[in-house]
Amino acid sequence: MRVGLDFGTTNSSLACWQSPELTLTHFETAAGTTESFRSLLYFEKPPAGARLRAWAGPEAIERYLEAENKGRLIQSLKSFLTSRNLRSTEVFGQQAQIEDLIARIVRPMREEAERQLGQSIKSVVAGRPVHFVGADTEADNDYATERLRVAFTKAGFEEIEFELEPVAAAYHYEGTLNHEELILVGDFGGGTSDFSLLRVGGVTTQLLGNEGVGLAGDALDAKIVRHVVSPALGAGTSLRSFDKILPVPSWVYAKLERWHHLSMLRSRETMQMLETTRKQALEGERIEALLHLINEDLGYRLHQSVQRAKVDLSQAEETVFRYADGIADIETRITRREFEGWIAEELAAISGCVDRLLARSGVDPKAVDAVFLTGGTSFVPAVQRIFASRFGRERIRSGNEFTSVARGLALRANRPEG
Repeated sequence: MRVGLDFGTTNSSLACWQSPELTLTHFETAAGTTESFRSLLYFEKPPAGARLRAWAGPEAIERYLEAENKGRLIQSLKSFLTSRNLRSTEVFGQQAQIEDLIARIVRPMREEAERQLGQSIKSVVAGRPVHFVGADTEADNDYATERLRVAFTKAGFEEIEFELEPVAAAYHYEGTLNHEELILVGDFGGGTSDFSLLRVGGVTTQLLGNEGVGLAGDALDAKIVRHVVSPALGAGTSLRSFDKILPVPSWVYAKLERWHHLSMLRSRETMQMLETTRKQALEGERIEALLHLINEDLGYRLHQSVQRAKVDLSQAEETVFRYADGIADIETRITRREFEGWIAEELAAISGCVDRLLARSGVDPKAVDAVFLTGGTSFVPAVQRIFASRFGRERIRSGNEFTSVARGLALRANRPEG
């Protein structure tokens, strides 16, 4: 059996096409079942001499939230695949290869799909972005893809083929047509935004061009952290060292913008530096709240509050950001206009990417029949306006925003001619 697997920066999903039906693997959570498998791992400190044990996906989140003494939560592994310097990371004194960590996420997805389908699964068509996060050259993309291949092999797959994620989304959209169209697909993940121009609905699927940029949902979340959360935790404040007034170290807050990096701040040296900073700070209570957030590894809870605010601003002109744990308590009103000002640089990068795709493909926007947008960031009104201004709002399509790539990969798995 050949399946489609979308391994995402934030969420992953797996689909199978068995004519005439396409099925998605469902995963159990405390609140019910879900088609999205969170691309994260949770480790608890093992007894001396014991091997590391990890939980993945929804089970990892539940284990983490229930733990009184937090272990190590690891996410966004896909964002590190282009790094030739980051081959492994230390988890409770044991080295773990990035490929092995990814395999720990993918393997339970494959095994659950086997259980639900009642068949062994050894063959997969897996998605990959047009440009991985951090890729400067095509060699960087090839390097990241090969690392994914190694990870999927470790997860139990024997036959592995890759397809570009926006092309996979086009296969899904094509399944809704009974005629030929020239379409632009925008696929917004957690770490990358990818775009493809294709002619679909005919005898063959014709790819006209691809472009991508290494930013998406995580980059937008980071701006909420920068402008709302970090100031409440001491960013931009001052400390007194002897007779000098100095700024509080800013590099710590750059880590805070990527919540899965928060646990990296729990080193002895960093915690000692922050404790010294707290004593010297003019607003020590803010640094104390930051220390609490790091000590208790509350990045995931903080991330949930950021996500809620972003979703609210996609539906309303303003919202109230709320995060409270008894020590780090933040409540701030945010307007959509403010948020769009914070993400102006990211919006410009996405706009430029779309324009490059059109120019390099030699396609006039008027010739595009439809624009299919998928992924969580596609809900952001300012992102939608990028496409409405070029193609007209009436040509924008959407659907299955979080699973369309996996669905398309499953269809691609049964169309090996491409």
